[in-house]
Amino acid sequence: MRICSFLPSGTEILFALGLGDSVLGVTYECDYPAEARNKPVVVYSRLPPGLSQQEIDHRVKESLPAGQSLYGLDEEKLQRIRPDLIITQDLCRVCAASPNDFGAVLARLPSEPKVLALSPRTVADVWDNILEVGDATGKAVEARDLVARLTAQVSSVASQPAGEPPRVLCLEWLDPPFVAGHWVPEMVALAGGVDVLGKPGEPGYEVSWQTVLESDPDMILAMPCGYHAAEVEEELRKVPFPPEWHALRAVREGHVVAMDASSYFSRPGPRIGEGIQVMAELFRHHKGAQSARSEVAGAEPVQQP
Repeated sequence: MRICSFLPSGTEILFALGLGDSVLGVTYECDYPAEARNKPVVVYSRLPPGLSQQEIDHRVKESLPAGQSLYGLDEEKLQRIRPDLIITQDLCRVCAASPNDFGAVLARLPSEPKVLALSPRTVADVWDNILEVGDATGKAVEARDLVARLTAQVSSVASQPAGEPPRVLCLEWLDPPFVAGHWVPEMVALAGGVDVLGKPGEPGYEVSWQTVLESDPDMILAMPCGYHAAEVEEELRKVPFPPEWHALRAVREGHVVAMDASSYFSRPGPRIGEGIQVMAELFRHHKGAQSARSEVAGAEPVQQP
């Protein structure tokens, strides 16, 4: 089978099912596993490189209402590959190419491939997508085995120490602030935290900085879509945050964490199981540190300068 993947999570699923040799085309963002980087790139971004988060947000808000796609397809490569199957998504026009972006191109291919569009909104949906890909590629047994391992991985997350669960704010964009949605609030809950603004199963959404300030989280997990941890750290240094950001207790106490969004959170693939484990470890450390501070301070809040 000749397969093209139009989204990074689809690429990860295909490789996890042992279909790496069948993957003949990927997106410019497909960087996991390492072998995926050697595949022909058939989907590219129309956004110029080097834009700030605010500039990206402006481009997106201009393009989508006008019906302009953020992604382009290399039709010449697709003509050569002649895929039997294309894995894509119809959940978010910003995150990856969707069927609306390539209908005309597919109509010009020598033979029309089957298109499997994934649209996960919850952790269970992600596991179901893996089963769908397995069914579509003759890897149903391998898909069931993978889902069983992932389910066991999530179930193995250790119970949290006694005490209140940390109140967590997950930001999938920093400038302007967007709250992470879909499967992320569920991941927070599975890891032992409480998402203060995220809505399980619902899309992420833009909020005001005043709403962020009023949410008063114990921890802020910065996970802008499409960024790895080192890039998030750089963004946290570059973004011109307003006074409300600096007034947040989590910011003043140093409880802002740069997350590897692309690896474990923004891509609905097998590695979200690891993302839940990463969160659980962060929450355990946070609660342990809070308990230690309470003991030292006689259970009174420690005032920060």
